[in-house]
Amino acid sequence: MAKTIGKWLYLIGLLVAVIAGAFTLSYSWLSLILLVMGVLAAILFVDSSDVVNGGIRYLVLLAVYSALGSVPAIGKFFTGAFGGAAAFLAPVLLTTLVVYFVKKHFMAK
Repeated sequence: MAKTIGKWLYLIGLLVAVIAGAFTLSYSWLSLILLVMGVLAAILFVDSSDVVNGGIRYLVLLAVYSALGSVPAIGKFFTGAFGGAAAFLAPVLLTTLVVYFVKKHFMAK
């Protein structure tokens, strides 16, 4: 049950972050809600043993985000969308890293 809730938090949070980034919506309450959704999704849904692959995917996302600004017609729209995704996935990945660290070093038998 918790994994299903985490999956929906992850999907809805990512979708809202991409839409908010694409249309340059910046509200402090929306940022706080997305932060909490990202942390909860990481705790409930994301597999902490896959932290290295998640980090690599995040770095590739940031590389694509930085390269999209040079696209003439739709670069601003895509840059905003990828920026929103990166902003949502940053606390998800950070929480996943903390959970991995706690599981490995404090809960190891």
